[in-house]
Amino acid sequence: MKLASLKHGRDGALIVVSRDLTQAVKATHIAPTLQAALDDWATMEPKLQALYTELNAGKAANTFAFEESACASPLPRAYQWADGSAYVNHVELVRKARNAEMPETFWTDPLMYQGGSDDFIGPRDDIPLPSDEWGVDFEGEIAIITDDVPMSTDADNAKQHIKLLMLVNDVSLRGLIPGELAKGFGFFQSKPASAFSPVAVTPDELGDAWDGGKVSLPLLSYLNGKPFGKPDAGTDMTFHFGQLIAHVTKSRNIGAGAVIGSGTVSNKQGTGHGTSIEEGGVGYSCIAEIRMIETIRDGKPSTGFMKFGDRVKIEMLDKSGNSIFGTIDQTLIKNG
Repeated sequence: MKLASLKHGRDGALIVVSRDLTQAVKATHIAPTLQAALDDWATMEPKLQALYTELNAGKAANTFAFEESACASPLPRAYQWADGSAYVNHVELVRKARNAEMPETFWTDPLMYQGGSDDFIGPRDDIPLPSDEWGVDFEGEIAIITDDVPMSTDADNAKQHIKLLMLVNDVSLRGLIPGELAKGFGFFQSKPASAFSPVAVTPDELGDAWDGGKVSLPLLSYLNGKPFGKPDAGTDMTFHFGQLIAHVTKSRNIGAGAVIGSGTVSNKQGTGHGTSIEEGGVGYSCIAEIRMIETIRDGKPSTGFMKFGDRVKIEMLDKSGNSIFGTIDQTLIKNG
């Protein structure tokens, strides 16, 4: 099943979207918003699924053409946005970029920060920032949405609480990160609003690309129209989503509608950390990684961070080449 939120008020208006992303139908008679559906998922999911079946069979009434630009992020705001770093290759690279050693525990205990969840950006909306001198970077990720998860849920049982998946552009301000982390209190100003894919999908939409905890398909990113990355999201994912949920619930409950991110999708590509698409590799899901590779190879980075007017696209295709989640397509602009 594929769900989206039309821009409407603070929390959007829930719609069901056809599998091929061409048609949609309002679902507000079932639940006014996606959050409302998640609050009572056991009751709402069968009703939404029935409407999805009708839509794909061409039997739903009052359908309309699906326009990704009319969508907010599936959850325009959420009670919880916790972003992990499940791809330790990425962690190792960006820490090297800050001349910081990576503790061995990072391979056994996930990193995670709590991001701002009250102001997500729409998938086709611009990224507004006051300055492009802060090292503006995109980060291509996968995220899950859960139902209610009790405290101390183990990693295997946590998987059953994954109800929806999305793509993410977790915007990062690399120039602000070192100063913030030096305070010992984590990210804040260096992590502005994130954007999520137009559509959130139930795990069954991924077929055999979903094993219950990982998505084994390439995550595609483009910078100013050029392919930038196509790493496989199932490869080199040190911590699957069940483990990330278990990490969050060690000392707290999770409420329905919680969003948990994978962190930047990153592949090692053999014995090295990675290779650009131009060099025959799978590339990267953020600029920081290629800058680190350039530093290792050339002694300094040559790829700049994003400037006003730069455009990033992030999407994922199924094995037949069809878009699964729709496309995040954003341009960096000056705020105000």
